[in-house]
Formats: sequence, structure tokens, C-alpha cells
Amino acid sequence: MKSADVPEVTGQEARTPRVGVLVVAYNAASTLERTLSRLPESFAASVDHVMVCDDASQDDTYEIGLRFRDTATFPVTVVKHERNLGYGGNQKAGYRWAIEHGLDVVVLLHGDGQYAPECIEDLVAPLVSGEADAVFGSRMLEKGGARSGGMPAYKFVGNRILTGFQNALTGQRLSEWHSGYRAYRTDSLSDLDLASYSDGFDFDTEIILGLVRARKRIVEVPIPTYYGDEICYVNGMKYARDVAGDVLRHWANERGFGGGVASTESDLYELKATGSHGVLLEWLSGREPAKVLDAGCFDGRFADLARRQGHHVTGLDRQKLDGVADRVNAFIEADLNQPLPAAIRAEYDVVVAGDILEHVMEPQQLLDDLVSKLVPGGEILVSVPNFGHWYPRGRIAVGKFDYDQRGPLDRGHVRFFTRTTIERLFAESGLRVVERRTVGTPFDAVIDGPGTPPARRKVVNGVTRADQVMVRAWPRLFGYQFLYRLEVA
Repeated sequence: MKSADVPEVTGQEARTPRVGVLVVAYNAASTLERTLSRLPESFAASVDHVMVCDDASQDDTYEIGLRFRDTATFPVTVVKHERNLGYGGNQKAGYRWAIEHGLDVVVLLHGDGQYAPECIEDLVAPLVSGEADAVFGSRMLEKGGARSGGMPAYKFVGNRILTGFQNALTGQRLSEWHSGYRAYRTDSLSDLDLASYSDGFDFDTEIILGLVRARKRIVEVPIPTYYGDEICYVNGMKYARDVAGDVLRHWANERGFGGGVASTESDLYELKATGSHGVLLEWLSGREPAKVLDAGCFDGRFADLARRQGHHVTGLDRQKLDGVADRVNAFIEADLNQPLPAAIRAEYDVVVAGDILEHVMEPQQLLDDLVSKLVPGGEILVSVPNFGHWYPRGRIAVGKFDYDQRGPLDRGHVRFFTRTTIERLFAESGLRVVERRTVGTPFDAVIDGPGTPPARRKVVNGVTRADQVMVRAWPRLFGYQFLYRLEVA
């Protein structure tokens, strides 16, 4: 990095909070000085520091920045990167600088003058007052403003389509995702993994997604639209593809898919009331009250539903979680990766092994042990995820095998089954299949609650119906989970 007299930022000690400006510039020789000169006098008198980051420009941007610094009435630092870091990479460098130098607020300003410096105090005010963690200048808040300001029709339409798509998948209500005029509290930036974000133009989308995940407060303020003769370096189609991909990955990760998660078994295990657990409960409801052993009962929510059907339910798991005692009739603490204690008597009419065989190192041993706890004529109910489902197949095909927070690639799974391999396991344990069910992909997981837009709910319901047809036609590919009623052969 080529630098010119980079001072320690001290500012006026009595002034709080400390507000700085990050000016990202690339080949902005014709606009940089004019842009900086447009900062309001009241803001210039109070700003703690302005940092101009020249991203290896091929013109005189750096030299013009130095010339402005020498005559400026406020502190200015000008740096030139030795190589082009990209739009996102340039911001990362600037934000690191702002955080390291103790600024409280940093405003992103483009050196090409596309965003009005005259409005900068409007962006800062909600941060200084504590109303927001991030403030975005929006060209879409004032109806008709974007087009009257010269935004080309194709950019306007693209902006609206992408923004609507991004809002739909994230649950946000931003008027615009694609403005580069932004201000942040630096403590909020410190909470984000900026280093992992893109160095490209989709960095702005990734930082919004990071703020959403971190539950930060985002406020929008209206800004004027200006399109002049500045050169646009954004490849529109690539940009649209990149931001759409970012949002889709965010959507998938929020629902437990996408990989790259740390392994833990302490998270709340989801009760699949409309999927596998619903089928298991249906099977239990079709019989007289029985003694049931719920293997791998976790927090006891499934056991509680079975108990409400009149069954006497004993929970079995390696630790007794809070609330389990209120949901089961009895509880046995045992590590399912080890042989079951001999003290557990063969007294159960039904053993439920719902989504548990894939979590143990020796499923054959566990299955044999569970069968030994049945009374003569008893049944064992099993559900397992289908590793032959199109989702893990697709992930493997493109070299993206990794663990998720849920589904066939759940981070707690240590064994994987297809229909062939799980039924072979049953046969080796001396079990006969009485009934088999296959459930499809839980697309209804995208329905977040009563506030879900009717249009999205209608689409999801349609996709679910289509998936059910495919499950019946090709269960080995479209089946999400296999369920079995089994008895000793």
C-alpha cells in the first residue's frame, strides 16, 4: 500500500462519537476533488477523519487526493493500494482502518460523485442518536426520484426485481438493496466476518445479509439520484447472478442447509410433526395404549405427543435434558453408542427409533439391542433420512459435500443410508417390514408463520404437491425420509 503521511487519528477528544468517511475511488481523477469539496461545511467542521482509498487506479486519482489533502480544512489520509483489491476488498481495507483507529461511525462515499455528499449528515444522524446500526441511502424511497434523476430504465427495473427477490427470501422490507451510499457503526461492523465476504461488487449484498443474521437495526433515508458521465465497472449480469446466489445461500443456511457448519448435538432437534414424526404418531395412534420405548428421545416432545395418545412412554437418551421429566412417564439415561444396560427389561410393546440410527457409530448393534427390549409380537418403528435424495446427490456431484444443520446431511449424522442399505440392516437384525412409508422434501419449512405472504405460501404448496407426485414415482431419488413398521421375522 502506498501511503501519504498516515497519522494516528486523535480528533477532538471532547467530540463524541467520532465520525469518519471512507472514500472508495478507482480512476476517479476527474471527480474526486469535486466530490470531496461538496461535503457540507457543518459536517466538514465536525468530521474526525476522511480516508481516501485509491484502488490501484490507472490515472491520477492518488495525486489529486494528495493535492486535496494539502488544502483541506479537515483531516484527510490518502492511500493507494499496490494492486486492485476489488470494490469489496477496498471497503474491507477501509473498514479495518476505521475500526483500528477507534472511529465510532464510518460513512461509505464513492469518489465518482454518484452519491450526493450534501446528504451525508442524514445518514449519520440515526447512528449518532442510537436509532440504527446501519443506515442506507435509498434512491427508491421517493416515488419517481430514481428515474427523474437519470437512472436508466433497465437499471431501475433490475434494481426493483432484485430488491423484491432479496426481500422475499430474507423477510426484509428494504426499498433498495443496491445503493452504495451507506453508514455503519463500527462496533456493528466488528461483529461481522468481513474477511469472508466477497471482494467484488456483491460485497454490499453480503454485508446486508451479515447485518440481518446479526439482528442489527437497518434504517433507510432518501437520497437523490444522479447519473452523469462516470464509467460504470459493474457487469450487470454477473452482479445479478452473484447477489442472487448470495441471497439463496443465506436463505438455505437460515433453514439449515448449505454446509460449513460446526458439529454439535446440543441444538434443539426439530420435531417433524408434518413429516416423519407425524407418520410415527399415526402408527402409534392406530393401536391400543402400549408401553413405548422412545430411543433417542432428546427433549421429549415426541414422547409427550405419544403419551397424550394414552401410551406409557419411557424416554431413552444419553442425558436428561431440561423438561424431559414432564414429558415422559419414565427416563433411562444411556449412551446409545454403547451396548444398552442389561437392566433395561424386555417389556416394551413398541420401540420407536425415530431419526436415531444415523447418529450412532454402530447402528446394527443399537438396532439389535432395541429389538431385544420388545415383548413377543412387539413392533419397532424406524425413520431414517435418505442419502440417495436428490439434494445430497446434487451436492456430491458438484463437489460440495459438507454437513448442514438439518436434513440428510445433518451435522450430527455419522452413518448414511439408502433404501437398499437400511433394509439390508433390518434383514441382518432378523426384522421383517410390515409397512413402509416415504415422505418428501419439507418445502413448507420456507413458510415462516402467519405473516407469510399468501403468494409464497401458494407457491410452496404447489411445489409440495408436485414433490409428492415425484416421491410416489421415484422414492429412491425424491424420498426425503424412509419410515418402517417392523416386527421380528
